[in-house]
Amino acid sequence: MRYYLTIIALLFAFVVRGAEPLRQSFSLNSDWQLFPSSALDSDDAEHVSLPHSFDSNAEPMTYTREFFAPREWSDKRVFLSFGGVAGSAEVVLNGRYVGEHRGNFTSFTFEITDRLAYGSKNYLMVGVSPASRSDMLPTSSDIELYAGIYRDVEIVVAERDMISPLHYSSDGVFVEQHKITADSAEGVVRLYLSTAAEHPTVAVRIIDPSGYVAFESEQRVQKYNTARGVELPFHFAFPELWSPENPQMYSVVAELMVDGKISDRVELKTGFRKITIGDDNRLNINDKAIAVRGVNMAHDRFGRRLVASHADIDSDLAIIRDLGANAIRSIAGPHDGYLYERCNEQGVLVWVDMPFMRSPLSLTDICYYPTQAFRNNGFEQLREIIAQNYNHPSVVMWGIFSLVWQRGDDPVSYVRELNELAHTLDSSRPTVAVSNSDGDINFVTDLIVLRQDVGLRRGSADDIEVWCRQLKGNAKFASLRYGVCYGEEGSVEHQTDDVRRSVRGEKLIPERRQTALHERYIAHIAEADIFWGVWLDNIFDYASPRRAYGVNQSGLVDFKREKRKDAYWLYRALWSAEPTLHIAEKRWTQRRDTLQQIKVYSSVGEPLLLMDEDTLKVREVAPRQYVADSVVVHGRATISAEAGDMSDKIGFRVGTFGALR
Repeated sequence: MRYYLTIIALLFAFVVRGAEPLRQSFSLNSDWQLFPSSALDSDDAEHVSLPHSFDSNAEPMTYTREFFAPREWSDKRVFLSFGGVAGSAEVVLNGRYVGEHRGNFTSFTFEITDRLAYGSKNYLMVGVSPASRSDMLPTSSDIELYAGIYRDVEIVVAERDMISPLHYSSDGVFVEQHKITADSAEGVVRLYLSTAAEHPTVAVRIIDPSGYVAFESEQRVQKYNTARGVELPFHFAFPELWSPENPQMYSVVAELMVDGKISDRVELKTGFRKITIGDDNRLNINDKAIAVRGVNMAHDRFGRRLVASHADIDSDLAIIRDLGANAIRSIAGPHDGYLYERCNEQGVLVWVDMPFMRSPLSLTDICYYPTQAFRNNGFEQLREIIAQNYNHPSVVMWGIFSLVWQRGDDPVSYVRELNELAHTLDSSRPTVAVSNSDGDINFVTDLIVLRQDVGLRRGSADDIEVWCRQLKGNAKFASLRYGVCYGEEGSVEHQTDDVRRSVRGEKLIPERRQTALHERYIAHIAEADIFWGVWLDNIFDYASPRRAYGVNQSGLVDFKREKRKDAYWLYRALWSAEPTLHIAEKRWTQRRDTLQQIKVYSSVGEPLLLMDEDTLKVREVAPRQYVADSVVVHGRATISAEAGDMSDKIGFRVGTFGALR
């Protein structure tokens, strides 16, 4: 019977996909003109295509273009959808104000049905201001925020009665998972409608990965609650659960019918899984503890600012997967939804931040303004983030703040309100935050990640062992469910003999210092075994106006995505299932001392080290970290490593050189 039902479902899906689309989308990415907003005319405008981005220190800019609206649209509804505009955006159509959006990383949609000139050209103008403002988060940040219309823009044409695209620019369909077990899946599908029909009908189908219709329901709407939408309860047996090891995806089809005719249809994909925190404070997916190996990820790319193609995203994700990381933290706000679609398919966990953050380098920045405008913008951005990313099973936690401190106006009450709002909007996912403070702010979110800088500007990297021991014995922090985040800058261009503790604002950023910190940190953290997750800051270098050379070089991969630093290979040896054998410090080609230490990262056993056919004595100093001490080198040296069927080699020269080569 199930076989025949599956065949019927596949035929039905074919019919649905082959049907005339109820919504039509038209790209507006081409033929824009760009000029300073202060210009008296646009004679000297630059012709650009979207996505497009410009520097945050530029003056406000205006994007304009014309487009034709066919007469056939006059009996439809028309929407203008922006995938993302960095900075504050004001939209004007045919000289009439459409709306404003304040937020760098969320989508927004405006209805323009009553502002269009049908059967003729329309003039669209978008003013973008990159200026920092006290009523838009973030007001303090280490990342370069840039500005511009850096994601796609499109016109959406739909029937008069529809599932609303105006509910925080979401699909208008939310698959709420209330009780998920191996035996059954229970919850509700919530639909937000935009219709004048008195008693429309809504229908939902949930289709499993094989094409079998696991659940379907139809309901006549008797009384519509705009704030709560329409709820269609669902229940089906033996769901194929989504997990990092087995990321099963279901299709969900939601339809709105008026007078017996389908007026609108939304199709999306989701996965069913249960997220809990175990008694041991570990993150559980479907009651299975997950050792979270995460990387922070900024939004920009060298030479492209915020513009990222799907190929760019695929390439970045491939690097993260190659490293062996199983989780990504989208800092400051969500990435393009395409990233999360790929994470859904590949079983990568995601933490999405909201932009309530403070730069760790500034002692003067205000990150919290206790004004209603600031607070409301934070609430609005959080609602957008959750609504727009709700159905991604890979998204497993919502970030509430990052490095916010309790100096000046105390933000703790606001943090509590944000945390409560996140739980109200989504009770299925935990909240999380990053903290380098000791106060009450640590005890609000469900999970906390402690940012540690021991050994960067005080003490040594080995002090992390003392910190772990103190943390474990701290009665005040015993109730916290804590992870750890750390990082250190290191430039592939800076290779030095001397590796000293970093000094704020210095220009010398040796890669070897970054490597040394990561080696000691991960060894002590793994031994302590007290953290639900380890988060590396950052996977890629990123632009930062506060840093030397305008770049935060704490990434494991350089800004151009061309060079993988030694710390990358350290974690690949520790985290990846793929074999790794890597001799560190290859870029340090000119050295001063005749006594050298050779470092090797190996996941394929103890390496055999050879120099001029002489075997070097090797010892394991930490899991998968091996060294050969007191290797005497005069002049040039070539050293090879072998383990299993893998090999690697390094060449360098010892002599008298400048301090930086």
